[in-house]
Amino acid sequence: MTAAPLIDPRRYRDAIGRFATGVTVVTWDTGSVRRGMTANAVASVSLEPTLLLVCVDRHGAAHTQLGTVDVFAVNVLAEEQLDVSRGFARPGVDGMLGVPHRPGASGAPILRDAVAWLECAVHERIEGGDHTIYIGRVLAVDVQRPEAAPLLFYAGAYRRLGPPIE
Repeated sequence: MTAAPLIDPRRYRDAIGRFATGVTVVTWDTGSVRRGMTANAVASVSLEPTLLLVCVDRHGAAHTQLGTVDVFAVNVLAEEQLDVSRGFARPGVDGMLGVPHRPGASGAPILRDAVAWLECAVHERIEGGDHTIYIGRVLAVDVQRPEAAPLLFYAGAYRRLGPPIE
């Protein structure tokens, strides 16, 4: 087996940052703590069964708390929810920061003004370097605001969706 080439972390981040992503807040309730974290490493995995993934840094409190729950929600943010994203991206987030929400059927918090949400049961946890990949089996889903423009992240900055390409 050949050794993996040394990859400059900054060049990797610059390159992977050219992949535009949506911005979400992943939320959960441990029974004693209701909380969320901003995540853009979210992707669809499968339609049958319906699975998605979320990558979570193993060095934060969010990782520790997510390791104790069986359900979570992924809330897709609208462009006017930049402050929500920034708030949940801060280290040491405690609680739901006053963001309006309600419990979903699973108990995971659903953000009231999110574009869409997906409630998930933890299907699998996979160690992936300095992150854990949480595979969620989707239990419920809704598009609350189909007219809302999504909040995007590209090249290290928040962005807006532009006009369609013809």
